[in-house]
Amino acid sequence: MKKSSRSNQDVSSQQFTFLKTGIFPISIGKTFQKILSDISPNADQEFIKKYQISRQRTTIAVKFVLLLIIIPLLTHHLSKRLFILPIVENLRNDNSGQIFLNQEMEEKAFHELKIFTAKLKFESLLDSETKISPENRESKIKAKAIELAAEFQHKSTNAISNIFADIIALIAFALVIVFSTKDIISLQHFIDQVVYGLSDSAKAFLIILSTDVFVGFHSPHGWEIILEGFTEHLGLPANKNYIFMFIATFPVILDTIVKYWIFRYLSRLSPSALATLKEMDD
Repeated sequence: MKKSSRSNQDVSSQQFTFLKTGIFPISIGKTFQKILSDISPNADQEFIKKYQISRQRTTIAVKFVLLLIIIPLLTHHLSKRLFILPIVENLRNDNSGQIFLNQEMEEKAFHELKIFTAKLKFESLLDSETKISPENRESKIKAKAIELAAEFQHKSTNAISNIFADIIALIAFALVIVFSTKDIISLQHFIDQVVYGLSDSAKAFLIILSTDVFVGFHSPHGWEIILEGFTEHLGLPANKNYIFMFIATFPVILDTIVKYWIFRYLSRLSPSALATLKEMDD
């Protein structure tokens, strides 16, 4: 009974496949449809209409990308300069004893002051005729210390202002996305058109380039520079342990996701691109 039921299922599946594919391949039907559409009297109008739709989608997509970049940047800059930075400066001026935001800034300031003091001593030892008096040297060191205090106080104020300005910029970015659902669809069509329009070698080249930049052998140095710049932007101390932990885990996870995408989707979307990618990677 089990064998007969299995044979019936196989026969039914074959019949379903036959009905689904038909006698002739689907590509032949598409070819005939294309030929008929090309020789139809309305072919020119249809071509112009498709071109206008494609041009409109491209214009909307480009404008939407520019809005996603310009609006958060303008929001960040204007909100920081107009009200965030003055408020933070007034609050920090009331507490003038707090110059440094973290210990790393303090160490940098002391290191610069130490270099400046050693430079004055070195110059006085080289030029014995114009030897700097202890009082003059002390006044120069004091002026340098005041200059460093003002510089690092401004850096601390700027870092605190960046935190609030970044939050407002993220809110503006989210609002642009929420109120631009139609533009997102146009952007998706534009990206699909660009990606599918690339040749297989170009697709493989872009995949190899992006993976080597973000998860390649030399990528940890780039991630370290990005993370240190981000922590300095927010006024946070650059903890090497956390940075190295991030570098040791995130690129590995990203590499796994890319390989899974290549195995799961690229093999079905573009098998020739996958073959080209394997040849270029080898």
